[in-house]
Amino acid sequence: MDKKGFVYLVGAGPGDPGLFTLKGKAVLAKADVVVYDRLVSSQILAWAPSNAELIYVGKKSGNHALPQEEINALLATKASEGKMVVRLKGGDPFLFGRGGEEALYIREKGFAYEVIPGITSAIAVPAYAGIPVTHRDNSSSLTIVTGHERPDKKESSINWELLGASDSTLVFLMGVENLDFIVNNLMNNGKSEETPVALIRWGTLPEQEILAGKLNDIVTKVKESNFKPPAVIVVGEVVDLRHSLSWVENKPLWGKRIIVTRARAQASDLVAKIRELGGEPIEFPTISIEPESNYLALNNAFNNVSNYDWLIFTSVNAVKIFFAKLREDKKDIRHLARLKICAIGPATRKELEDKGLIVDNMPDEYRAEGIIEELKDKIKPGEWVLLPRARGARSLLPEALKDLGANVNEILIYKAVAEKRVSEDMFAQIVKGNIDYVTFTSSSTVENFVNIVGLENALKINNKAKIAAIGPITAKTAETKGFTVDIIAKDYTINGLIAAIMADVKL
Repeated sequence: MDKKGFVYLVGAGPGDPGLFTLKGKAVLAKADVVVYDRLVSSQILAWAPSNAELIYVGKKSGNHALPQEEINALLATKASEGKMVVRLKGGDPFLFGRGGEEALYIREKGFAYEVIPGITSAIAVPAYAGIPVTHRDNSSSLTIVTGHERPDKKESSINWELLGASDSTLVFLMGVENLDFIVNNLMNNGKSEETPVALIRWGTLPEQEILAGKLNDIVTKVKESNFKPPAVIVVGEVVDLRHSLSWVENKPLWGKRIIVTRARAQASDLVAKIRELGGEPIEFPTISIEPESNYLALNNAFNNVSNYDWLIFTSVNAVKIFFAKLREDKKDIRHLARLKICAIGPATRKELEDKGLIVDNMPDEYRAEGIIEELKDKIKPGEWVLLPRARGARSLLPEALKDLGANVNEILIYKAVAEKRVSEDMFAQIVKGNIDYVTFTSSSTVENFVNIVGLENALKINNKAKIAAIGPITAKTAETKGFTVDIIAKDYTINGLIAAIMADVKL
C-alpha cells in the first residue's frame, strides 16, 4: 500500500446537487481524474478542476459505456500514474453501486482508497415526493431491494416470501423494466393487490415525475403512460401520505428549466436562487472576465489617489480587480480615506462594504443613467473622478460626468470576452430547446450567447423559451439580436430578475 496514487469512492447522491456532501465536493475540487456514472449531474461535475480528466463510464440498461472489469482496471491504471482519482457514483457507492468490488480491486492492486458515502436515492427520492419511508402509523421498518435481478435467474437471492408477508416499506432500485416481475412476485407471496405503489422518476430533480397506483394496476399505468426509467419504486401504505406531505412541487419555480448565461464566477447567486425556488438552473456561461494586461494607468492613479474626490464603481468585477491590484501595489483602504464612493447597485455596494468601506451614494436606478441622476447635484465643477471599469462599456457615464464639469479619469481594468470552454453536451441540450427561460444579465451575455449558439439556433430558442433581461439596456441589445424580450426586471438586480420570472410563472 505504498504506491503514490489514491482513489476516492464518492457517492454523488440522488441527483439534486444540493444533496452532494461537503466532503465529496472538497475531494472533487482537488481531483486529477474523475470517473463518473450516468446519473451524476453536470452541476456536480462542474465542481471538478477545469484541467481534470473526466471519464464517463455510465451504465444504462443494455448499454454499458465500460464493463465493470474495465472500470476497475481504469481506476488502478490512473492511480498507478500517481494521480488522485475520484470515482463518482450516483447515490451511495456501497448500495447497489458495486463500490465494494471496486474497493477490493483497488486494494488488491496495492493502492489506498477512501469511501465517501452519498445520500441514497432509496430515502431521498421518496422524501422529495412527500413519502416518508417510515412512519409510526404505517411502517416501522424499511427494506431496500435491487430491482435489477433478472427474472430468468434460476435461484433468486431475494426472499420474495418474506417480502410478501412483511409490513415493511419496500423500496426497489433500478426496477422499472422488471416491474411486472416484481409486482407478481409480491402478490404471489401474499402482498395485498390493493397495496399502494409509487414510481418516482428523476427524483430530487426539477423533472421529477410521480406515477402512483396499486399493485394490481401499476403495470398497466406504466405501459399506458409510457413511463420510463430511471425511477425508484416504493411499495407500502406510506405511499398514500404523499397527498398530505408533498412539498417540492409547491415551490414557485418548480419544474422550470432556466438558462444562466452569466460568467461562471458570477453565476453562483443566480444559480443558487433558482435552485432554492425549485427550478433547474442550466449553467451556460457566455462570458469570462479577463483583467487587462497593462495596469500602468491604475498604478499611477494609486500613487496620486489623494488628488481624487470621487471613486465610482459600476460592477462587482471592477471592485474585485481594483482592490486586488491595490493590494498588489502594497496599499490598502486607508489610501482611499478622502474619496467619496459611489456604487451602481446593491451587489456592488455589498462588495465594497465587504472590503470595509462605506458607500456614500447609490442610485435608485441601477445603471449609468441612475448614477448621473444621483450625482448631478453632488459633483462640483473641477472635482476629479476615478472611474475604473470594463473595456467596451457605454461612453454615456464619463461623457455626462464631464458635462457636469468633472475631470474624469476612466481606467479600463478588465474586459468581458466570449467564453471559450463550452460544453458540447450542454450546447446540444440548449439547442434542442427543452427550456422555459433564458436569462440575460448584460448586453455582453446576449451578444456572446448568439455568437456561441449561432443566430439561427438563437432564434429557434427564442421561439421555445421566454427571454428575461435584467434591465432595459440588456433588453434593447437582445431585441436588436432578434429576441422577443418577455420579461424585464423592474429592479435591475439578480433578485429583481428572479422576482420578475416568478411573477411571470404565476400568470
